[in-house]
Amino acid sequence: MTGRRDELIRLPIAAEPDVFTVRRCGREVAAAVGLEGQDQVRVATVLSDVGRDLVRAGVKATVRFVLAGEPPALVAEFSWRGSGAETVLDTGRDTADRLMDGVHVTCEAGQNVLSLRKLRSPAARMPAAADLARLRDLLESRGVSTPMDELRAQNQELLETLETLEAKSQELMRLNEELEETNHGVVALYKELSEELEETNRGVVALYAELNEKTSQLKAASEAKTRFWSNISHELRAPINSVIGLARLLTGPGADPLTEEQRRQVGLVNDAGSTLLSLVNELLDTAKAESGRLVPQPAQVDLIAVVLQLRGALRSTMTSPDVELVIEVPEPAPQLITDETMLVRILRNLLSNSVKFTERGQVRLTVDTDDTDVRFTVADTGIGIPADQQEKVFEEFHQVHNDLQARAPGTGLGLPYARRLAEILGGGLTLSSEHGRSTTVVLRLPRPDPRRATPARVESLLIVDDDADFRHRLARMVHDLAADVRHAADGREAIEVFEDHRPDLVFLDLFMPGMNGREVLQVLREKPALQDIPVVVVSSSAPEGMDLTGAGLRAGLLLKSQVSPETLRLAVGEAFAVVARTVPR
Repeated sequence: MTGRRDELIRLPIAAEPDVFTVRRCGREVAAAVGLEGQDQVRVATVLSDVGRDLVRAGVKATVRFVLAGEPPALVAEFSWRGSGAETVLDTGRDTADRLMDGVHVTCEAGQNVLSLRKLRSPAARMPAAADLARLRDLLESRGVSTPMDELRAQNQELLETLETLEAKSQELMRLNEELEETNHGVVALYKELSEELEETNRGVVALYAELNEKTSQLKAASEAKTRFWSNISHELRAPINSVIGLARLLTGPGADPLTEEQRRQVGLVNDAGSTLLSLVNELLDTAKAESGRLVPQPAQVDLIAVVLQLRGALRSTMTSPDVELVIEVPEPAPQLITDETMLVRILRNLLSNSVKFTERGQVRLTVDTDDTDVRFTVADTGIGIPADQQEKVFEEFHQVHNDLQARAPGTGLGLPYARRLAEILGGGLTLSSEHGRSTTVVLRLPRPDPRRATPARVESLLIVDDDADFRHRLARMVHDLAADVRHAADGREAIEVFEDHRPDLVFLDLFMPGMNGREVLQVLREKPALQDIPVVVVSSSAPEGMDLTGAGLRAGLLLKSQVSPETLRLAVGEAFAVVARTVPR
């Protein structure tokens, strides 16, 4: 033990009166060094029990009181020769373990020492050396205590303890009354909150009912819009094509001669008809993309043939000799599996925009690759787009007003349509521009990865479809793909299969009674143990409003009307590829 060490008094213990004296001295020492009342009683009780054990054992001992340690604590040290503490001490050792802050026993060369330590309160004042000297004198002058003295002292301690308990009991009663009052308030508040919550729940239920009604109305409106576009397409295109055809006949070979003014007016009619036809086509395509009816048909794309087709189509539309069209494709061309028609539409839109808004300089298309994507970059030296307009150009019908816009009117649908097609193909479209100098648009499409190629064979696959004839027809077509082909007639049966068996590939019908394919797919993607299973969604028609090749539900798509060995291979490859792209390893 380090730090301060002041011996206060040393007392012998050989007979019962010595025990009373040690108890009294211990209580007075404890009070003098700043221990609280309850701690004073604890110290006196331990000293009394240890002293009686020593006297009963016939041991002559010495006890000394010491202020020791840092911060100083009260230490009572009993020392004697002969039998050890485990033999001599009985009740005293148990009492010390319960009431003191430290009990330490040593035995060296037959000398036994029992150290009992009691910590002082940090707020207690430390007695000065003069105080300790007066305490020693006082204790030495007291003499031996009698049983009567000790009885009076214990009675006084008992009275003080009873008074303390009475005060605590009254305080406890007061606290109980306050707690009861608080409980009444809590109960009232709980009742009030419950009523408010019930009222809120009724409002939420009513709101959900209203939302469901609005959702049904929106769905009906969307279906009506889709039917409208389907029905109106022929009615719009037929008269417009007639107008354009008649205008061309009036100016074509063999037509009656026209005056210069008549030729100009017929040319205006032809231009207006062409613009109107372009607007109708873009509106129809945009409506199809929004409704989810544009479904990609992926196949191997010959990029060289695609860019040659674009070059030929665009050169006839370039009116300024000061603009050069440059198309660069590396040799050999990157491999790409995607919908070629959609790809051509995207690139034609981007290149047409660049040509339209470039007065001099260059419009350049470059194709390159990185680890995951094929990138098509269309860069021009045109008028550019202001920074605050660069996101707005992807909003439908939004157009940036400028001089060239007035001379080259458009619909404001080209870029939104191109971005939507890029997303349907599993890629993305980004734009950057410097106002007055240039614009660059980058189309990114996922490239085939040899590491994610369709496996030549899997251990097992599961076909989930309520159409038994189609299940067996598909099973015959995929028998070379898996050693074990299992069947499930509906979504719930499929979930039961997943609980006992984990297939390597799943063909899942989208529209089934009861638990449909969307719900099964959602369960698969939410369970960590099943989320990396490749899934091919099989459907009789294109699923509206659901991009199955994106990062949402992550699946390939196979239309029942287009099932063939080639479409099967492509759909399975896409299923494995999207899982590899989106599921963390």
